[in-house]
Amino acid sequence: MIVRFGYVAMSTVIPDCSPSKTMTMASFNKIGDREAAIRRLESIGRVNLHNTLRLLKHNVGSDIKVYRLTSKLIPLATHPDLQDWDPFAALADAFQEVGSFIRKHGIRVSFHPDHFTVLSTPRPEVLASSIRDLQHHTQMLKALDLPSTAKNNIHIGGAYGDKPSAAARFHEQFGNLPLELRERITLENDDKTFNAPETLAVCQRLGLPMVLDIHHQWVNNEGELPWELWEDIQKTWQSPLALTGVGPGELLPPKIHVSSPRSPTDPRSHADGVEPAPLLAFLRRIAASTPAVDVMIEAKAKDGALFGLMEAMKELAEVGNGITLLDGASVNIDP
Repeated sequence: MIVRFGYVAMSTVIPDCSPSKTMTMASFNKIGDREAAIRRLESIGRVNLHNTLRLLKHNVGSDIKVYRLTSKLIPLATHPDLQDWDPFAALADAFQEVGSFIRKHGIRVSFHPDHFTVLSTPRPEVLASSIRDLQHHTQMLKALDLPSTAKNNIHIGGAYGDKPSAAARFHEQFGNLPLELRERITLENDDKTFNAPETLAVCQRLGLPMVLDIHHQWVNNEGELPWELWEDIQKTWQSPLALTGVGPGELLPPKIHVSSPRSPTDPRSHADGVEPAPLLAFLRRIAASTPAVDVMIEAKAKDGALFGLMEAMKELAEVGNGITLLDGASVNIDP
């Protein structure tokens, strides 16, 4: 089984390369000249896209082919007071440059909209904001000229005191979304509310691919072991929505998230790095039935955690263990 590792948004290795530089609405208003303030926002967006390209070049140089883009590429893009502003016209060339590099090097990218993007909400204004945020993320992917294999990963959302009703509301409100939003969504189990079996059930009903977070599953479960769900989770990556944009005869590798607890007293928070043993236990369990899987590392040290994990993999590979290093960010795990 081929396992590719990726990381989230920021580098702890490359200095002064934040793709998430921002501006508050208070700072925007202090400028006084609205047009000048908008030009400032666009300038920050251009810097963020430039730094994203720098990170992608760093990734390619390190064999990293899985990467989560930051949602904060364009500051204040979804602010209610700036709905008349179209940043994509001004930033079209910068988006195209980044997208061209992604396509050229076959990098799998995604977004993870913030926790306030919830389709299970009973409040119309929160739903409208959530849809606006999904539209913005989809518009960024389209500006990058990426096919619908580039996904927006979200959680089901809150239970609001009645989890079955919340799941039904998600089902209804998801179904009302335009196809261009629906075909780019993946669902992930969370660490407090909708656990892995519950998220899987929603994915199966809607034909959505499921991203299994094995850390979340560890702290929020019904007694199941993560690999016991894997056969059904893997099938969700063969649904019509999952395969939209995939070439004939191809499959999009399933994706999982991995992180390690910060401490025994703070098991939900993420540590700086990733403990290889629990991850390897899971990967070995699924290797016989899974040709390939992509692993998003959600550790505080970002790419530094990836490099640390690869060093551990190298040491394990040198003494056997059924691990073969393929390059700087991927391994093969024997069944």
